Order: sequence, then C-alpha cells, then structure tokens
Amino acid sequence: MRYLPLTNEDRAEMRDVIGISNINQLFANVPETVSLDPNFNIPTHKTEMEVERVLSKIADKNINSNKVPFFLGAGAYKHHIPATVDHMIQRSEFLTSYTPYQPEISQGTLQYLFEFQTQVSLITGMDVSNASMYDGSTSTAEAVSMAKRITKRNKVILSPTLHPQYAEVINTLISSDEDYVDYEFSEKFDISSLISKIDEGVSCVVIQNPDFFGSCHSLDQLAEYIHSKGALLIVVINEVISLGMMKSPGSMGADIVACEGQSLGNPLNFGGPFIGLMSTKNKYVRQLPGRIVGETNDVNGEKGFVLTLATREQHIRREKATSNICTNSGLCSLAFTIHLCLLGEKGFKKLSKLNHEAAIKFYKKFDDMEGFEVKNKSFFNEFTVALPIDASTFVEKMAKRGVLAGVPVSRLSNQGDNFSNLLLVASSEINSDSDREDFIKLAKEICYE
Repeated sequence: MRYLPLTNEDRAEMRDVIGISNINQLFANVPETVSLDPNFNIPTHKTEMEVERVLSKIADKNINSNKVPFFLGAGAYKHHIPATVDHMIQRSEFLTSYTPYQPEISQGTLQYLFEFQTQVSLITGMDVSNASMYDGSTSTAEAVSMAKRITKRNKVILSPTLHPQYAEVINTLISSDEDYVDYEFSEKFDISSLISKIDEGVSCVVIQNPDFFGSCHSLDQLAEYIHSKGALLIVVINEVISLGMMKSPGSMGADIVACEGQSLGNPLNFGGPFIGLMSTKNKYVRQLPGRIVGETNDVNGEKGFVLTLATREQHIRREKATSNICTNSGLCSLAFTIHLCLLGEKGFKKLSKLNHEAAIKFYKKFDDMEGFEVKNKSFFNEFTVALPIDASTFVEKMAKRGVLAGVPVSRLSNQGDNFSNLLLVASSEINSDSDREDFIKLAKEICYE
C-alpha cells in the first residue's frame, strides 16, 4: 500500500538491528497500570445526533471548573483570560499557520515569536529565549540536557521540592548508564544539604521557585556556590505569574530558566496543550534547543524577521542537533504574547499582586481551624495544608459537594503514605471571598462530621 511502505520483512530486520523481538518492547517504560488498548465502553457506531448525546452525557460527568469554586494548582493554574486573546488567535492567518520556513511570507508569525522571546527574556531576567517548548516539564528536561552538553558532566542534582512529575520527565529523557540523577522528593528545602552534594562532577542543580509545595526561596547564595564548582543553576517556574512580584531568576544567578507559561493566555483544557518557556545567558545561546527568531533588515533596508538559529534535528544533521524538539507551541505562545501585551508591565505586576493577596486571604482562613496546619513560611498564590484526614478522601468529598478543593500531594508522589494528609491549594484572582468561605465551611463539616 502507498501509505504502508514497510513489509513484514523490513520490520523484522529493524527489530533485529535494535535487538528486540516484538514492538511492545519499545514501550517498556510505559507503566503497566496504563492500558495500551483501553476499552472506552462506548457504542461502535451511532448517528451524528446520537453521538452528540452520548459524548455530552460522558462530558457531563466532569465537574466544570468554570461553575464551582476552584483551588487546584500544582503546575496548572486557572486565571481569567481576556476575550481578546481568543478572538485574536482564532484569526485564520494565525490559527492555520504552522512553520515559518519562508520568511518572505511568514513575517507575522516570525514577529509575534520575536515579541514572545523578548517578553520571556524580560520577565525571567535572562539574555535570550527560544521560540517556545512543549510545556514546563519537557522544557526542564531539555534544560538539564543543555547543561550536560555545556559542562560535559553527567551528575544532576534535583531539589527535593521539585515537582515530582518534572523529575520523572528528566529521568525519562536523560536516562543512561552514564547519568546520575540525585533526587529524593521531600517537603524540606535545605540549602546546606544541597551544597553538601555539589562537587566538580555535578553538571547542574535544578531548583523550582516557588517550589512544588508553594514555598519561595532566595537563590543568590546557592548560585554562587554552584558556579564555584563549575556547575550550572537551572531555575524552574511553573506559575509564571509569580514573576510579576518575585525577583527574576536571572537576578539571582540562574544560568538556564525553564517555565510553564500556561497561566498567561492558555486555559486548563484538561491538561493541555500548554506552553514551555526557556531562556539562558548569551554565552550559551548555541546550546539552546529549538529555534530562535531574530530581527534583521531586508535588501531595501526595511526591518524584517528570520529564523536566526535552529539547532534542532529538522534543520541540522541529527548527530549535531542539540534536541529532537520538532516544533514550538505556536498558537499557545501567541496566546501568551497577546495576554501579556494586554496586561503590560504595570498590569502584569498588578495581576501578580492580586494573586498573592488572594492567597493571603485564604491563608488567614486557616488560622482558627483546629487540626489544619499551613506548612509554608512563604508562598505566592499556592501553599500546602496538613489536614486532619486523608487528603484524597477530603478532595473527593469536597468535589461531591461542589468544591474543587486542591491537589493531594500523594497523587503526584510515589511516596503516597508519607504525604497522605498534605493538600496543595491555590487561590488566584478568580477566587472570590464567597469561594473561600464555601471551602472553609465545607472543610469543617467534612473533617469533623
């Protein structure tokens, strides 16, 4: 067949070369708990009208985040998105455009990517940014690979308060016999402990700030020590709106910054698509994965935009490529850019302040709640609460009563029993005083019923 060019003999030859007996061995890293052939228990065929009814009935089982008080975070945050964002990205010249290989007909796409890069560099305090990545986790893993290329070292230290799913993506991407990743998930962030692990064999240290548990950190002292050992500091941010208030990673000595940019312009969408941000110092620009849009002048002296650097394998010999990232999250980066343009510098700072104020209001609600303990000494718009009952049980009961109460730490950690009563809660500008009152009222009823 035209679209199935490989014969069974071709496939057998490929399996022999890579040393496997069947194709399922290529998916050995996929957990057994994930079914590769799921049975969705839906009819095999229906009319169009019947299909709408069936799928609508299934969709109605979800609790819509737009209709109930919502306090989930842990790397994906609900914020107000101006209607202008969706209106702009729905324009056909943006919605249908793909890769700007021909600059003479892609100036609009190239310009917004250039503006996107400029925005990311400004808010992260770094010299240069690429034209986006898939999401925060893959951006972080690519940052680690980048640091290994720069330092030519294989030891990686991850902060114990790094998002556990980010750590899993890092392990998946760089796993080999030569690599060593130091990571033990914990709610305790201890700079002295991290410093004791850093030696001349360390490639990079990865710190999330605010961290997975919501705590904020000053990294200047740590950055200085990391650099004294010839290693690099990678700062991870999965709530990009925090950069409107907190010191930028660049001002604290970061060498590479990896962010999840979903909070600006991009709705939750049940987990994606999201938008990864990545920025670094000028001296490391040729090790930055993906591609970079630059500004130039055409033959008539007019300003124009082009793909200045493209270090991915589509543009360069595979053995010379820095990454196999094959595209940027174009429409998502456009939404990010439009939202941040609408806010401007003052608006971005104001939005950040509103988020912090919302979290402070929520934090104060726990002061007189017996059996509830906020674990943080600092936070931006998210913090961790120790509950008097199991956090997963608590969340399920709250959901049945119409409140999406947060994320149990045990759901994202392979050490579930150690964190069984810890709950991550986020309060952003979308949360009203009545939302917070509903949470507290129901929480008291559920925990002491």
